[in-house]
Amino acid sequence: MRISSGTVHTLSADLQKALAASPKALAKWEDITPLARNEWICWTISVKTDATRKDHVKRVVSELIEGMRRPCCWIGCIHRKDKAVSKSVQWALDKRAKVKK
Repeated sequence: MRISSGTVHTLSADLQKALAASPKALAKWEDITPLARNEWICWTISVKTDATRKDHVKRVVSELIEGMRRPCCWIGCIHRKDKAVSKSVQWALDKRAKVKK
């Protein structure tokens, strides 16, 4: 079964397996835009720990079923090269960098 990916990121094996196991989530996944899929994939892979990643994969499935089309309260994919980083995303990145110091 081929499951659609995003605009920049390809679908990871763990997220593909989770989506394939849930027909409802998979239908919602295929109904969102490639850019929205990219946001979910990036949100899932841009974490620091395996535990957080597993949680994000589960949340993608459950939140898609609930009707969410993009991850909530997330700055967005910073890996896209087709547009400049917005001022609001740059602010969040700067704030995150200050916290890490």
